[in-house]
Amino acid sequence: MNSLRDFKFRIPPLGQQTEIVRRVEELFAFADSIEQKTNAALERVNNLTQSILAKAFRGELTADWRAANPDLISGENSAEALLIKIKTEREAMKSVKKNGPRKKT
Repeated sequence: MNSLRDFKFRIPPLGQQTEIVRRVEELFAFADSIEQKTNAALERVNNLTQSILAKAFRGELTADWRAANPDLISGENSAEALLIKIKTEREAMKSVKKNGPRKKT
């Protein structure tokens, strides 16, 4: 087998080598800059998500809509009415299961 010493490699002139190194360093710096900006953007997105969730739980995102549409969130449309409806439906389903047809053994 031939060793690498048997091969001739063309090496660019020193000026061109210097330019290659400069350009590579410039591109690495650019890549580092993009990475930092991406990480900062991800952090802002995470903070924004947390902020939106917090506002949603406090009711701040729908305050204007609720003020403009009180009839849609009260009476039969209230959360309390919905819970009562769900409980009633569950109870009805339980009694259907208990009183339903039985299998013959």
